[in-house]
Amino acid sequence: MKINEIFYSLQGEGFHAGTPAVFVRFAGCNLACSFCDTKHNTFLLMGEKDIVEKVCEYPAKHVVLTGGEPSLQITPSFIEALHKAGKYVAIETNGTRKLPAGIDWVTCSPKYEKVVLPACNEIKVVYEGQDMTQYDKMLFANHKFVQPCDVKDAEKNAANIAACVEFVKQNPEWRLSLQTQKILNIQ
Repeated sequence: MKINEIFYSLQGEGFHAGTPAVFVRFAGCNLACSFCDTKHNTFLLMGEKDIVEKVCEYPAKHVVLTGGEPSLQITPSFIEALHKAGKYVAIETNGTRKLPAGIDWVTCSPKYEKVVLPACNEIKVVYEGQDMTQYDKMLFANHKFVQPCDVKDAEKNAANIAACVEFVKQNPEWRLSLQTQKILNIQ
């Protein structure tokens, strides 16, 4: 598997914000989002066993598979190996590909392509002012989050935050998610 990095930190976004977690960041994606923070050309090739061993070096039970797009590489045997190691497996996916069974928590962060997942635990939309009605019937999610897109421009970011706040006030079934890892200046 192409691994960009494995690190231990706090989940900064969505439902599990503040939870200690081991992050397995996969390189490679089937989309090309301008705001992506993954370096897709920098990676190590690692086997499932090596990844699980590295994950087990950290005390957290919570493991987040992220990317890039982890669904391009994960397998049922990898999910099973993480479970055998006593880990709770969460994934952050763009939802354009089916997932292997057994993942404990699915966060779908749809971008520009059709979502094929029939359901997820949470939907987290990176907001840039797009029409949000497209997500009304797309997924069955227990938790809905809107997150301001970080475009690395203070003025535009402030406008995105204000637009998210207003959207949530007008649509109370949604909640605001902030990238607290950036606010706290942690990985």
